[in-house]
Amino acid sequence: MTMIAANLHQVRSRIVTACAAADRDPASVHLLAVSKTFPAEAVREALAAGQTAFGENYVQEGVAKIEALADVRAQLVWHCIGPLQSNKTRVVAEHFDWVHSIDRLKIAERLSEQRPAGLPALQVCLQVNVDGGANKSGVSADEALALAQAVALLPRLRLRGLMAIPEPAADFDAQRALFLRARAVYDRIRDSGIALDTLSLGMSADLEAAIAAGSTMVRVGTAIFGGRPKPAL
Repeated sequence: MTMIAANLHQVRSRIVTACAAADRDPASVHLLAVSKTFPAEAVREALAAGQTAFGENYVQEGVAKIEALADVRAQLVWHCIGPLQSNKTRVVAEHFDWVHSIDRLKIAERLSEQRPAGLPALQVCLQVNVDGGANKSGVSADEALALAQAVALLPRLRLRGLMAIPEPAADFDAQRALFLRARAVYDRIRDSGIALDTLSLGMSADLEAAIAAGSTMVRVGTAIFGGRPKPAL
């Protein structure tokens, strides 16, 4: 068994254990392997171990990886999970299957307009700022419902849910409390009549707390691929 395969097995075991503690079905939590900064061959190795969904933070790096793995494209689901600027929406709409980081209507409108007609609808999540920090990406909790209502009407997109990246917290209870803020926004939008099914919360260090709060998708990089390579000086 390769290192990546062994790590995937360990992460899946953590998900099963966390679901048991939260009285949830493990099948209700999807694992997104965050492959940013790692080469296409690492993705190929994870695919061989049964992992099919991958997240990329940097658009150009992600597109290069998608193209390098064109021979297995039908087996892979690519998620753009990093901040998205207007000048990158076309290439994202043309290459990715999911976008997690919509925080304003302009970005969603551009993705909708630029999604090729020959591709399925782009699956999208709104990024919500649950900390309230002015320098963090994400729509505010108070404005999330209005944005969801507008995005849900756009053609070529399918609004699936919410994503949040809270600041690191000291312990399980503090982590869960932050994730529950995102869960409350998610529930409010669902109660309005919008059929959401995805709550993208939790990473390597806090996936257990995210699952306890109701996460349906955990984004795990380090625990699968190892520490991030240091940039060259």
